[in-house]
Amino acid sequence: MNISEKIILPEAAPEDRSGAIREAIRNAIIDRRLAPGTKLSEAEVGALFDVSRTVARAALQMLAFEGLVKTERNRGAFVSHPSPDEARQVFASRRLIEPGVVAEALDRMTPAEIEGFRRQLDEEARHMSERGPAARRAEIKASGDFHLMLASVSGNAILQKFMEELVARSSLVIALYGRSGISSCGHSEHSAILDALENKDGERAAALMIHHIDHIEADLDLQLKQGSGLKDALSLP
Repeated sequence: MNISEKIILPEAAPEDRSGAIREAIRNAIIDRRLAPGTKLSEAEVGALFDVSRTVARAALQMLAFEGLVKTERNRGAFVSHPSPDEARQVFASRRLIEPGVVAEALDRMTPAEIEGFRRQLDEEARHMSERGPAARRAEIKASGDFHLMLASVSGNAILQKFMEELVARSSLVIALYGRSGISSCGHSEHSAILDALENKDGERAAALMIHHIDHIEADLDLQLKQGSGLKDALSLP
C-alpha cells in the first residue's frame, strides 16, 4: 500500500469518523499487527484515512483513554509499551474480574447461547488448523472473543467494558512478552470452561478460568516482538 492510498471511511460526522479510525487502529493493536512502541503520528493517521489532523487526534485520544495508546509531550502518540509490572497487573486484574464474569454468565446462559459458544470454539479450532499470519491473527481474535462473549452474557455493561479493556491490554502484553507466538489462550481450556458452565458447576468454571489465566501469564517472558508499521498494519486484510 503506497502512502498516497487512502482508507476511505463512510460519510459521517467528525466524531463518528474518529470512532471508526479508533476501531481500525484498536483492531490492529489487538490483532498484534501494531507492536508496542509503534509511533502513531496524527499526520500519518490523517493521511491514511483522508481526514483532518483534528479528527485523527480525537481517535488517538480515545485510544489513550483506553490505555492502548500513550501520548508524550513533544513526541506524539505511541502504541502503549506495558512494563513487566503493568503486565502482571493486567493478569492480576483478570484473576479478580473473570471469576465474577463466569458467575454472572452461569445464571444467565441459555441453551441457545451455549450453542453460540460452541460455534465460536469451532471457529477458533478452524483458525488453529490454518497456517499463515492472517490465520494467526484470526485465531488470536477468536480466542479473545470467547472472553468477551462471556462478559456479554453476564448482562453487566460495566463488567463488559472492563473486559474489553483488559482483553485489549492483554493482547499488547502478549505481543510484547509472549514466548510461543500463539494466542496463548488454550482452546481446550475454553472448552472445559464452557462444559462447566453448561453443567451449572460455577465453582469448577471459576477455578478453570483462574487456571486458564495463569496459563496465559506463564507463557510470557521479556522478549520484544517485532510488528508492522501503522500503514502496513492497517492495509492487511
